[in-house]
Amino acid sequence: MEKTKPNTLDITFESDIEEPVSRPKKRKKNGGKSKGSFWEFFAIASIPLVLVLGNSMLIPILPDMERELGISQFQSSLVITLFSVSAGLVIPFSGYLSDRFSRKAVIIPSLTLYGAAGILAGFGAVWESYWVIIVSRALQGIGAAGTASIAMALVGDLYDGATESKVLGLTEASNGIGKVVSPIIGSLLALIIWYAAFFAFPVFCFISLVSVIWLIKEPAREKEPLKFKAYAQKIGGIMKEKASWLVTAFFAGSLALFILFGVLFYLSNILEEPPYSIDGVVKGLVLAIPLLGMVITSYTTGSVIKKNGILMRWLMNIGLVLMTVSLALTIFLFNNIYIFIGLLTLSSIGTGLLLPCLNTMITGAVSKSERGMITSMYNSLRFLGVAFGPPLFGWMMEKSHSIVFITVSALSLVALGLVFFLIKPDAKVS
Repeated sequence: MEKTKPNTLDITFESDIEEPVSRPKKRKKNGGKSKGSFWEFFAIASIPLVLVLGNSMLIPILPDMERELGISQFQSSLVITLFSVSAGLVIPFSGYLSDRFSRKAVIIPSLTLYGAAGILAGFGAVWESYWVIIVSRALQGIGAAGTASIAMALVGDLYDGATESKVLGLTEASNGIGKVVSPIIGSLLALIIWYAAFFAFPVFCFISLVSVIWLIKEPAREKEPLKFKAYAQKIGGIMKEKASWLVTAFFAGSLALFILFGVLFYLSNILEEPPYSIDGVVKGLVLAIPLLGMVITSYTTGSVIKKNGILMRWLMNIGLVLMTVSLALTIFLFNNIYIFIGLLTLSSIGTGLLLPCLNTMITGAVSKSERGMITSMYNSLRFLGVAFGPPLFGWMMEKSHSIVFITVSALSLVALGLVFFLIKPDAKVS
């Protein structure tokens, strides 16, 4: 471990496990990691895209579901909540299994379960059985647990240096693109029949599944995986040693998505009310504006940061400053819809600066053999942030519109303080 200057947090991202004596076979000349290809990038990007479709594509059809099945608004919301909660709870176990066996050994059955449960949910809608739909959605959440978080660990296995940062930025951008287009896709599919979105899941899963199987060549394991007890001890040791910055990174990433989805939920509701009365596909296009800002920023950030720790620190703090200031200004300016959407777009750009940096740091924080668990813990918290954002924002909206933005701007300020003082990477992270 390199020594750092006084008052500088030591983050060198080196393995805590001794390297094996024998060297793995090199895939390419650039340090044993592949530079990748367009089709390999496509296969990886398809995994988080499928995950995002799981919730966002169904949001437009929830009112139709309530009418067709005769259920309450709370019951329809469980279609979203159960998916998110089951995924968030199972993600850490998927991470361990991916470290114990292989990334593809988890991703492939996860995508299969995801798609199959979508078919079951579709038939549940045909049979007008709410409980079949609910059980299917929980199963889909379990399948979703083995997708995006494992893909992030896979990126760390396949690439290094600038390519790793670029592909991590691409996965974040793919995640954002899914958020942008999925409500529009859901609205268009509902024009055929309200439950058509359920039967669309296996189509998207099949495309991703074939891509992963045929286009991604996972590198061979360098050594035998640890037994669970030893593995758990290693993870505990890593968390204890790196707790100050790693926990802060987990919190910042989860908070960013909590705010993003909560604010979008807020915006979605006020757009349907007078004087705007915007609904359907047009509303989806308006919601896409701040998300598009995040997507473009995420991809650009991932492309430029490479392994530059100083640049990462600057971008993370600038991103959180943008979030804090823009959300604070909405306390006074939320009544002007044009300024409001502009401020939300600035906040989303801040999120786009923050997340790729966190992704790169977290995937590089540990060796390959523990990467699945660490990235899964991170993604589990991100997923729970997404799950609880809309209901908590809904509760705050009932109290006051101002309290919504006072709360989120204050939370962003807290995250800024923690990141500024606790995350201080070296000039070059590895």
